[in-house]
Amino acid sequence: MIYLDTSVAIAHLLAEDRQPPGSLWEETLISSRLLEYEVWTPLHARGLATSHGEAARWLIGRIALLELTPSVLARALAAFPGPDPLRTLDALHLASCAYLVDHGQEVALASYDRRMTAVARAMDIPLFDLEASQTA
Repeated sequence: MIYLDTSVAIAHLLAEDRQPPGSLWEETLISSRLLEYEVWTPLHARGLATSHGEAARWLIGRIALLELTPSVLARALAAFPGPDPLRTLDALHLASCAYLVDHGQEVALASYDRRMTAVARAMDIPLFDLEASQTA
């Protein structure tokens, strides 16, 4: 199972220079409910909700969304390893991913955020290789 960070979803939707490999979309994907909001907010802000809305709905519909339960929120309040502080939403995403790991799920994090991946490594959360199979 792959925990999809918003950085990857936005890169895919906005056709950024960095693109996840096509194989990612064949995996079982999960993310925090936050992802839904983090996808729509920039689309609305950039005036892209109409042009990118169908793709956003497909992407969000493809992902199992994990609710922000009290135990996830409590974990986000705790300290995270590493020298750099996490941003609030990144802490909530990592707490969600840690919740899955703590409940016996085999999950790897897919993220372009270097700070987030560094903390995930320190937490022994495996990373999905976003550079793999990028040839057409």
